[in-house]
Amino acid sequence: MRARRLLLPLVLACLPFAGKLHAADFEAFFMPGKVARAHAEFEKTCDRCHGGEGKHATPQKCLDCHDHADVARDIRQHQGYHGRLQTRGIPACNQCHREHEGRGASLVELNPGAFDHRQTDFALEGRHRGVNCRACHRPKEKYRQARRECVACHRKQDVHQGKLGKKCENCHVARGWRESGFDHDRKTDFPLRGRHDKVACVLCHPGNRFRKTPSRCADCHAVNDVHGGRYGRKCQTCHVEQGWKRIRFRHDRDTDYPLRGRHARVACDACHTGKLYGQKLETRCVACHRSDDVHQGRNGKKCDACHSPQGWGKSDFDHDRKTDFPLKGRHRKLVCEACHRGRAGEELDTACIACHRDRDVHDGQMGKDCAQCHNAASWQEKVFFEHDITRFPLIGMHAVAACEACHVTGRYRDAPLECIKCHRDRDEHDGRFGPDCAKCHNPNSWANWLFDHKQQADFALEGAHGKIRCRACHRRARKAGERRSKDCVRCHQADDVHRGAFGRQCNQCHDTTDFRRARVRNTPVRR
Repeated sequence: MRARRLLLPLVLACLPFAGKLHAADFEAFFMPGKVARAHAEFEKTCDRCHGGEGKHATPQKCLDCHDHADVARDIRQHQGYHGRLQTRGIPACNQCHREHEGRGASLVELNPGAFDHRQTDFALEGRHRGVNCRACHRPKEKYRQARRECVACHRKQDVHQGKLGKKCENCHVARGWRESGFDHDRKTDFPLRGRHDKVACVLCHPGNRFRKTPSRCADCHAVNDVHGGRYGRKCQTCHVEQGWKRIRFRHDRDTDYPLRGRHARVACDACHTGKLYGQKLETRCVACHRSDDVHQGRNGKKCDACHSPQGWGKSDFDHDRKTDFPLKGRHRKLVCEACHRGRAGEELDTACIACHRDRDVHDGQMGKDCAQCHNAASWQEKVFFEHDITRFPLIGMHAVAACEACHVTGRYRDAPLECIKCHRDRDEHDGRFGPDCAKCHNPNSWANWLFDHKQQADFALEGAHGKIRCRACHRRARKAGERRSKDCVRCHQADDVHRGAFGRQCNQCHDTTDFRRARVRNTPVRR
């Protein structure tokens, strides 16, 4: 209010001279300050910017003059920085562009550090946020003149050397060059699956060659082909993108030869030694395993009749069911060649002696039917023989004696039948009673013996004779067929006080009770 009070007297003082002043000079007289250097030529034509009823410059007046400029086009097309700053559909220019600040004043009031780049057509994302403004906005250039194409700033970083065009954003993102946003699956005919998704681009696109890139597996992986090209060029028939070791091919499903047991772990090249599609393989076992045939062809070519894919050591042949000779005991653990030494189908003798002749310790004395005594478990295990049907039944202690006690060799028939042959070292009589021990002894025990002297020797042991030891009379061994004298004098000659005067028949006077008592009998004395 104070300024108006001071201005009013000044205006009234100038009224007498108003006729002599031009309108422009009059308007310039009331300007708040000099306009910017860019608008200096319009300083005396205030109506170029100030028109109508308003005192301030109107946006429409600005656009009337700058209609040909890029700013006006941005506003009309609602793009760029000015196209986004709209007040009631038209930007208020004087909010940012101050006028009447003097010739050297700038028409652009912009603080780069606080500027929100999202108000432009190029929002700062990723690594662009940390870039200095001058890296894109060069000196003496308008901010809007900054290029938005990636290649404008990153031409020197283009490892493709321009061969992929200028739209870097088709593959790359603002987070970094190495992080690609290119959708290979959608934009090409070769979707990246499995390990391919992790492969560097340059491995398939050497020299930045992206057009007409080969898409067959063998084009890239020929150097990895361990088959040496024998299996053709259609790697995808067997392999998958997840890795070479993961196989798509299923031998059981895709061929007429299912892989079972150890066949499933065999390397392909073990059977497919030639070209995969040009070589027709034989499916018989012997075709591959001829060198493994320990039978040397004796058992024919049908290996699967006995063996299985689980391994050579595991045989499926059921000897008990398919032959007339069931395998029992130790026979079950024998190798086939132990019995089958000729060709397959050969008629084998099933008698034990046919295989065990060289082990017959009896030297044929017991015949050929070994099973009468032995079993298949072992030669020595549970040997059964009915000894009672022989000439020497086992009675008493003989029944518990070990076979080897009498049969010192396997030739059992050579064992003697006489007691003295086995018990000579136990003969306390030193052979005086002959070899027939059974006359006195029995098999139950040596001590348990019985001899009837009267009946068996025709000399009854009576009186003092019943108390003397056998050796008192039997002082030497009796020869075969020899008969001992029963005369008293044979034993009592040294006791004969008559010195033979009364003959050899002592019993005419004496009895067996006591020599000292004598009784003369009415018996003629024999001299």
